[in-house]
Amino acid sequence: MAGELVPADYFRRLERAELCRDGRPLEVDLGCGDGSFLLEMAREFPERDFIGVERLLGRVRKVCKKLTRNDLGNGRVLRLESAYTVEWLLPEASIARLHLLCPDPWPKLRHHRRRLVQVGFLEGVRRVLVPGGEFLFMTDHEEYFEWAGDKVAECGGFERLEWAGEAFFYPKTDFQRQWEAEGKTMWRLRCRTPLANSPTSHSLFQ
Repeated sequence: MAGELVPADYFRRLERAELCRDGRPLEVDLGCGDGSFLLEMAREFPERDFIGVERLLGRVRKVCKKLTRNDLGNGRVLRLESAYTVEWLLPEASIARLHLLCPDPWPKLRHHRRRLVQVGFLEGVRRVLVPGGEFLFMTDHEEYFEWAGDKVAECGGFERLEWAGEAFFYPKTDFQRQWEAEGKTMWRLRCRTPLANSPTSHSLFQ
């Protein structure tokens, strides 16, 4: 299907050349859902490439159709679990920004082990990000936000950054619009890996 990213082998780590086009930053949207965030980002930044990760086949097909219909050749969709994608599939130092927006907070204490944000996951995030690459996490669940911050600190290797709501172009997901309409607060966590010596290593995010 046009717009779908299908690795030749799901049981080996991809090579950077298999995902990244020379000179084009690559961003990943984990759990892209209906693709609204992915499409808006791809439309706003034609000079960047985007991959949405989604495990449900029906959603993958719908997002692929939207990308094709909107002639957004800089967007693709990978049908896979988010944790596996980050920890086992994505190449080292290949991703400019990784987005995790409104994931299931698994609020019950006995279910916390099911949360995506764990130290092992964050170690994978740190490995796949380029120097100065960013991890952006958003939730309406304050306790999960605090959990994520604690896990980032426990993992190490990240610098916490400020993230004001209007700091840069960032389209709202359907979940975010719904929750804000209900008066809920969105909690934002933004962090990056250490910058390389290159003076352009952080220019993408200005």
